[in-house]
Amino acid sequence: MISFDLSEEQKMIKDMVADFATNELRNIAHDCDEKVEVPEQLVKKFHELSLLRNMLPEEFGGYGAERSVLSGTIVAEEMAWGDLALAIHLLSPSLFALPVLEMGSEEQRKKYLPLFCTDEFKAGTLTVMEPRMTFDPGSIFTTAHREGDEYVINGEKCYTPLGGSTDLFLIFAATARGAGYSGVDGFIVEKGTSGLTVKEREKSMGLKALETNELTLQECRVPRENRLGGERRADFQKLIDYCRIGLAAMAVGVARASFEYARDYAKERVAFGEPIASRQAIAFMLAEMAIEIDATRLMTWEVAWKMDRGENATREAYLTKRYAADMVLKVTDWGVQVLGGHGYIREHPVELWFRNGRGFATLEGMVMI
Repeated sequence: MISFDLSEEQKMIKDMVADFATNELRNIAHDCDEKVEVPEQLVKKFHELSLLRNMLPEEFGGYGAERSVLSGTIVAEEMAWGDLALAIHLLSPSLFALPVLEMGSEEQRKKYLPLFCTDEFKAGTLTVMEPRMTFDPGSIFTTAHREGDEYVINGEKCYTPLGGSTDLFLIFAATARGAGYSGVDGFIVEKGTSGLTVKEREKSMGLKALETNELTLQECRVPRENRLGGERRADFQKLIDYCRIGLAAMAVGVARASFEYARDYAKERVAFGEPIASRQAIAFMLAEMAIEIDATRLMTWEVAWKMDRGENATREAYLTKRYAADMVLKVTDWGVQVLGGHGYIREHPVELWFRNGRGFATLEGMVMI
């Protein structure tokens, strides 16, 4: 029998993160978008929740709790409900730490995981995307080839979260062009490595508070032991599955934020003697928005449940992410429409959610759960 009830631990995590999103993220999201920055005090408060450290083994300084993809989707949704740009910034250490935890060599785990188990926030990042209109994670143009005891990486990356602030990059490059996902490897590249250039901060339609950067790699040399997983390699396809299901969960969070605001506005906004929510056109829009959000959440949870059981969910993760990208664009667009002319004014957050929601169709590898 299938149950949709969360465990007591999951309920506790949901309540804790929802409280943080309500009291910390939502209150400052507009100002952060306007000022194009994330307050350091916010980063410190979030780090005190120890969500990542809780999943890391005790031998590295963590608390040793079992990792759950489903719990990760709950966190991602609630954080994105608060604000998408702030959520990606605060969850960025997981982009580096979780791939190392699951697929890194023992030497990599010993070297890097303790860095994320201290009282200080440690930024880390993962970069997959490339500045090409035909970008496909299974056909990466960035290349890495072996020369003796080193790998030489050449290529370009874009939309790298916290690229200008982190010391640790997990960069994906093709080691066997034409082999699809099985021909892609991850490489740990530290800041200051010769051949790695971090360009200035990108300017985007949405996610304005989030620092993202383009990278160029020209004859960037790293030791062979820096290949994620070492000689054992890493499962790039599975990492992309984790990223996609995380993005789908965040799309649900952004869409839910827009729907709830539009619903409450429609109940309070009176026109011609009655709330506009009583108008059939508005009521039907709100109902369809709610249906789409719940349907996408259930799809997301099913994929996470399968992954927690060790099942292959690549197809489902891809389809869910695609559906979520379409859903969040539709819901956030309708959120603006419900408010009418007010929806286009920056005083109301629906325009921010619409700008952020538009990016899901493009984004890959921005969150890891």
